[in-house]
Amino acid sequence: MKRRTLIKSLATGISSLYLSKLYGHSLLRSNPTPGIADGPFKPDWGSLAAYQVPDWFRDAKFGIWAHWGPQCQPERGDWYARGMYQEGSDQYKYHIQKYGHPSKFGFKDVINEWKAENWNPSELLGLYKRAGAKYFMALANHHDNFDLYDSKYQSWNATKLGPKKDLVGGWAKAAREHDLTFGVTVHASHPWTWYEVAQRSDKTGPYAGVPYDGKLTKADGAGKWWNGYDPQELYAQNHALSEDSLNDGSMSRHWDWGNGASVPSKAYCDKFLNRTIELIDKYGPELIYFDDSVLPLWPVSDAGLKIAAHMYNTSIKKHGKLQAALFAKMLDEQQRKCMIWDIERGQSNQIEPLPWQTDTCIGGWHYDRRLFDNKGYKSAKTVIHTLVDVVSKNGNLLLNIPVRGDGTIDSEERAIVEGVAAWMQINSEAIYGTRPWKVFGEGPAMESAVPINEQGFNEGKGKPFTADDIRFTTKGQTLYVIAMGWPGEKGSLIKSLATSSPQLKGKKITGVSILGYNDKLNWQQNADGLKVQMPAQQPGKNALVFKIEGAV
Repeated sequence: MKRRTLIKSLATGISSLYLSKLYGHSLLRSNPTPGIADGPFKPDWGSLAAYQVPDWFRDAKFGIWAHWGPQCQPERGDWYARGMYQEGSDQYKYHIQKYGHPSKFGFKDVINEWKAENWNPSELLGLYKRAGAKYFMALANHHDNFDLYDSKYQSWNATKLGPKKDLVGGWAKAAREHDLTFGVTVHASHPWTWYEVAQRSDKTGPYAGVPYDGKLTKADGAGKWWNGYDPQELYAQNHALSEDSLNDGSMSRHWDWGNGASVPSKAYCDKFLNRTIELIDKYGPELIYFDDSVLPLWPVSDAGLKIAAHMYNTSIKKHGKLQAALFAKMLDEQQRKCMIWDIERGQSNQIEPLPWQTDTCIGGWHYDRRLFDNKGYKSAKTVIHTLVDVVSKNGNLLLNIPVRGDGTIDSEERAIVEGVAAWMQINSEAIYGTRPWKVFGEGPAMESAVPINEQGFNEGKGKPFTADDIRFTTKGQTLYVIAMGWPGEKGSLIKSLATSSPQLKGKKITGVSILGYNDKLNWQQNADGLKVQMPAQQPGKNALVFKIEGAV
């Protein structure tokens, strides 16, 4: 979500006094929390700047994500728990047809429908391990505010309602069975403003003026299936609306708690802090991703700073050194020293000096049945090209495979994952443990590269990759040259490896081979580049990897 330029420039080291003038209140400092781990990291920007990205993460390159929660139950796409309250929207119309009017059947009731009856985390993670993932991340909660783990701070959680299973615990166990580093993604700082749509009512039709269920109280549950549970624990709507809240597009303006956003209460911020510390302590994730500008609740609360310090200090106590990977979005140069910069659905257009990550998806973030029916997923080829491009620029790829409400993935998704697995089986040495070369690549797609905005979202907006598009990675004295297609009879000309190339500085190529092909190749290095003649038979699909000796 877009954040204000002013906050971007002042976030690092910003003072409580300035924020008081800007927001009309003081910085919401959470109560001292006994559970915050002691250690070298303190909850301030100066201390967090000592963070160093662990080598295991830099070497891993590829992770898979299950962005799975109750919003997948309707199988109608992302942000369902918001869209169902937006009169006239696709999800609103679908909800009325499937469940009834949101004044009578709200998102709390969708949660009750969700059972995850066919979930087999070990089978899925075995598939993801074969596909080459080195780490796995599970949704711990989303903007819908439903915790997918056993939380003593949030009654609305998956062990008590819906599936009545500890989903994060199940994912964590399966990840460790398959030797995948385990992480969680946390999105629950936003319900305060995100759920404001649940305070609305229809403007037209037979239910005009009848409030949706966003303001219900615990007392309203008498005789209902949710008797004893307080809907305000879930919806968090016992507050006045943000400015421009009735504009469906206003959420992007309010994402960083600016532009007239209703500011969350101290109790709300403290609860988020406690839930997240509990999540870290109970399940031991090595990675944690925040769907936030900078850190959760920043700049109106220091909760995110405390969580970051706790995560880092906990990791040091556990391993004897810092092994944690923490991600957030829309970071300035100074903040990128404190955590790993995550770009949503997009890629950098340069080799970044610090490791970073792209998070993306083969479809929508939450499962959408229409993408399966209409064959709308990204192909294995697109996933492979994204991985190669990101790795060449010092990044990692986190890929979401949407999970159905019942806990399974569909046949199209499975085929895509298997396609990635087939390529990685041959070519993974050009990915794992590599580092960028002197340039990340060459080819026509670079000429049409689209700049990223503050959050990302430049994915798929440039020219499609062809065999003339090249990316480079290195490992030790080996250079890997990855062509984004099969060059065919014309062969491949790698211009960056010309005898006069400034990258080579007079070095001469001593060996050229293709991963997955064991016979000798015909090749020649001259002033135009390295020209490689292709074998008669293609050793694999989607991208071709040359292994070059003498260039590094």
